[in-house]
Amino acid sequence: MNAHVKMLVGVVAGALAGLVWRLLPGDGYWLGLFIEYVTQPVGQVFLRLLFMLIVPLLFSAVVMGVCGLEIKKVGRIGLRTLGYTVVVSTIAVLIGLVLVNVLRPGAGLPDELRELAKQTAAIVAVPKPPDTKAVTQFVQMVPDNVLKSAANGDMIGLIVFSLLFALAMSFVDTAASKRLRDVIEGLYDVMMKMIDGVLKLAPVGVAALLFNMTARFGFDMMKPLFSYVGVVLLGLSIHMFVVYSLSVRFLGGMSPLHFFSACRLAIVTAFATASSSATLPTAIKVAEENLKLQPHISRFVLTAGSAMNQNGTALFEGVTVLFLAQLFGVELPLTQQIVIMFICILGGIGTAGVPAGSLPVVAMILGMFGIPPEGLGLVLGIDRFLDMCRTTLNVTGDLAAAVYVAKHEESVPSRG
Repeated sequence: MNAHVKMLVGVVAGALAGLVWRLLPGDGYWLGLFIEYVTQPVGQVFLRLLFMLIVPLLFSAVVMGVCGLEIKKVGRIGLRTLGYTVVVSTIAVLIGLVLVNVLRPGAGLPDELRELAKQTAAIVAVPKPPDTKAVTQFVQMVPDNVLKSAANGDMIGLIVFSLLFALAMSFVDTAASKRLRDVIEGLYDVMMKMIDGVLKLAPVGVAALLFNMTARFGFDMMKPLFSYVGVVLLGLSIHMFVVYSLSVRFLGGMSPLHFFSACRLAIVTAFATASSSATLPTAIKVAEENLKLQPHISRFVLTAGSAMNQNGTALFEGVTVLFLAQLFGVELPLTQQIVIMFICILGGIGTAGVPAGSLPVVAMILGMFGIPPEGLGLVLGIDRFLDMCRTTLNVTGDLAAAVYVAKHEESVPSRG
C-alpha cells in the first residue's frame, strides 16, 4: 500500500472513530481515559518526533541548499537565480498572508470549542516573542549564541547562522572544507532517512490526533478545514497563473500560453510524484527540448531550484501557520506575521524537495509563536493532495526561473 493511501486510511479511520464515539451515549468518562492513556500519547510521540528533527534538518538543508548554488564558481547565474527566488517567494508568501487575513478560514470554530482545543493541547509551545519595535526584532534575528538559540527554540537565529555559514563555505575551497561539506551532506541524508521513518508512523499518529479532535468537537472542525483547503488552492492558483505568467512574459520574453503548453509533462509529473527532486530529470528534458533553453543554464537553475526555489511550499507554510493561529484563537500582530513571512521564505530554501518535507518547518513555526502543534493532525489529513498541488507550483516556478535567467544571460556579452 502506498504511503499516501496509508495516510488516507489513517485519516478516515481516526475521524470516523472519533465521530462514532462522540455519538455514543455516556458522560465522556471512558472517552477521557481512552484519550489520556492511548490516543493522546500516540499523537504526542509523533509530534515530538517531528520536533526532534527540526534543528539538524534545518541547518543541513539550508547549508546544502545555498552551497548547491556554488556562488564562487557560478557567480552571476547563481546570484541571479538566488535573487529571483527570494523575490518570487516573497510574492508567494504575501499572497498567502493576504488571503488568510481577508478570508479568515480558521475563524469559524465556536469560541467554547476553541478554548477547549487550546486547553487540551499537550505540547507546551515556545513562549511568543514580546511585541517590540521592528528594529529590535531585526537586531535580535542575529544570534549571539547559535547553540542557545537552537535550544531555546529561536529558529530565526539558527536560520540566519545557517545562511551565513553556507555563504562562507561557498567561498572556501580547501580539502578540509570539502570534507566538512561532505559531513553536512551526510547529516542531511541521514535526516531525510529519519523523516522517511517518522512519516511511516504518520498514519497512526494522524489517526490518533484526528480521533482526539473529532471525538471532542464533531463536525464543527470540518468547515474550517475545507475553508483552509480552498484558501491554499486559491493562493497556489493565483501565484501559478498570474505571477508566473507575468514573470514569463515580462522577465523572460516568452508567451505564457507557450510556456505552460511546453511544460505540461513536467507539471503532470510533479503533480503525480509530489516531489521536486523526482521531477528534476523531466524538468530538465522539458527545458532543453520544449523551451529550447541553454543546457548549462537550465540544468544549473533547475537543479538549484529543486532544492531551494520552493514558492508553493513557502506559500503553504504561511497559510497553514496563520490558519492554525486563527483556529486556536492565537492573535498574531503584523510584526509577527512579517517574521513568519521571513521564516517561510527561508524555509523554502531549507525545505527538502520530497513529499511532506515542509512539515518539520511548519511544526517549528507553530512552536515559536505559541500555536498548539496538535493542529497539524488536521493538516496532515489532507496534506498529500496539497503537497501534490504545491509541488506542481514549485516545479513550474523552477522552469519560470530558468526562462528568466536564460533570457537575461543571452543579453550579457561574452568575454571569450
